[in-house]
Amino acid sequence: MSLHSVSVAGVVVRHDGRVLVIRRADNGTWEAPGGVLELDEQPGDGACREVLEETGIKVEAVCLTGVYKNMTRGIVALVFLCRPLGGEERTSPESAEVRWFTPEEVQKEMLEAYAVRVHDALAVLNGGPPQVRAHDGRLLVG
Repeated sequence: MSLHSVSVAGVVVRHDGRVLVIRRADNGTWEAPGGVLELDEQPGDGACREVLEETGIKVEAVCLTGVYKNMTRGIVALVFLCRPLGGEERTSPESAEVRWFTPEEVQKEMLEAYAVRVHDALAVLNGGPPQVRAHDGRLLVG
């Protein structure tokens, strides 16, 4: 029997279409803020907690936009479209930088496995369906 870890992430879209991202402190990659879902919390609540912890921005989860499995590490990520409610951008022990990327910067700066989460969330914002995808930590697979 194999075990899976469940993580959550929030794709926070600002009024001007920019998306909140962090440069992870542990590996330097740009990603939507997120982390491990705690045993006693609802997925949307976990996404909001992780965004606040890593960026200083308070958000509301709007809807689930995708489910992503890292096939290499056995991590299943639930990604939510989030609306910013307030706060001030700041880094944390998990985030070396906090920025608002344009969709073009997402495509240029983020690994495919993480950029697709943002693009899928933006597609849901424009009426598209949630997605289910698999990746190897860098690239989509399957």
